Amino acid sequence: MQELVGRVKDALPRPWNRKVGRPKSCGLYQAVETACMYPRQNCTQEFLGDLRGFSQPTVSRIVTVLVPIVKTVLEEFVPDVTEAITIVEGRACLVDGTITPCWSYGDHPELWSRKHATTGFNAQLVGLLDGTAVYVSDPLPGKTHDAKAFTETPVAQIVRRSGGAIADKGYQGHIDAVPRKKPRGGQLSRTDKESNAEISALRAPIERLVAHFKSWRIFHTDYRRPYRTYIDAYEATRALFFFSITEGFE
Repeated sequence: MQELVGRVKDALPRPWNRKVGRPKSCGLYQAVETACMYPRQNCTQEFLGDLRGFSQPTVSRIVTVLVPIVKTVLEEFVPDVTEAITIVEGRACLVDGTITPCWSYGDHPELWSRKHATTGFNAQLVGLLDGTAVYVSDPLPGKTHDAKAFTETPVAQIVRRSGGAIADKGYQGHIDAVPRKKPRGGQLSRTDKESNAEISALRAPIERLVAHFKSWRIFHTDYRRPYRTYIDAYEATRALFFFSITEGFE
């Protein structure tokens, strides 16, 4: 946290506590903690205010000002396509998609995911066989199927440069190592069932990675702030996720 606060301090356009004007309700360290608690727990601003002894508008201002700065100062910890390809080249990788839910914004019907029966965004994750996080895509509208998200994000490029990929049935036609579907009106053979069980076992680390990613509760429960703020919040939380892995804190 001290490393993060130092980075935020250096990136602020002006000192957090200036000697003129109305003093801030808290110091920078506590403000950064509050800004990080919001995506970590996705609790209401009223709750954070009660926890810290602030008003809800104060928490709102802290989140509005500091979340974009957190995103900027931690960008270097988020692997880009080139870095991801370097990691997976010649190695097997795992791919999975997940929905990050949000409110049902009336003017954004594209966020509705029929598969998950909720509104949100589709995120694609790539990991190694040991569960190491390699890449997390930018968010796509919730209506986007995993197979389409695979081709519309750099994930397809990463997989092409890898030593092979394993995924679930949603990626059939794009990734070779996926479970076989039961034929219409028929049954899977014993060999197919055994193959599916092996693939499921190999996929366990990517399921754990998705769960780890969504332990930042803003990715697990409905995002409540205005739609226009979502990208900054998503990218800041993704950066915090990779930063926490690198720095060993959570």
